[in-house]
Amino acid sequence: MENDNILFSRLRSVRTRKRTIKKDVIKQIRKKYQRSDVLWEAKRSVQWIPLEKPYQKGFVRFFIVREEVLRSADGEFFEGILKKINSYMYSDNRQFLKKKRKSGRRIYVEKEQKLNNISLYSWSNPKFELTPRERQYFLKQEEYCPIRKIYKTYYEFIEPWRFTLRIRPHMITHYKPIDSELEKEYAELESYLGQHKIVGIIHKTIYGKSNSWKTKKEDPNLIKSRRYFTCTMSATEIAECFEDV
Repeated sequence: MENDNILFSRLRSVRTRKRTIKKDVIKQIRKKYQRSDVLWEAKRSVQWIPLEKPYQKGFVRFFIVREEVLRSADGEFFEGILKKINSYMYSDNRQFLKKKRKSGRRIYVEKEQKLNNISLYSWSNPKFELTPRERQYFLKQEEYCPIRKIYKTYYEFIEPWRFTLRIRPHMITHYKPIDSELEKEYAELESYLGQHKIVGIIHKTIYGKSNSWKTKKEDPNLIKSRRYFTCTMSATEIAECFEDV
């Protein structure tokens, strides 16, 4: 009888076994995630090696400060801004064209290129080194993202006319050695960690708990909705009625 009690106490319930399996899966995912970070850092730390014979690979288009602005007293100031918001576009030829359908036929039009916007994270990040005077030349904007269903905040440069586009040959002068074993392992880990279920587990267990619909905060853009505006106006009217009395 005592042996039966000892054997029964050692048996785990179905719920306990499921919890153990879940913990093991999360532990394996965490190890693979950490290994992926190590491999990414190893790839990034590989030093570039100069080529004996540099070669041209198409053309690159970027912004430069206009000559009249560069000759002014604020030339260096706008050069510093441009270093933080400059954008680069590459093409096989100097025309920088793309296909576009018009009236049932395909035509080629020039690719549009704009200055980079500053994200909300970079705006408040001291490492971005944006001075108070430079902040005066940016305007806060909001853009609705239909995929994430949120408003994305960014800062846009308000005087883009101070810069102009310049096209130059894109010269390849350095190369980075490739470790085939490292690249293969990193690709396998990224393929595994990129699965939909795995991404959800990573965001919930590593980055933090996901927001449940029960604990979701009130939408800050609710004030823009018609229903909230109507309620606000009705409350205001009621307050005015009390004031008249």
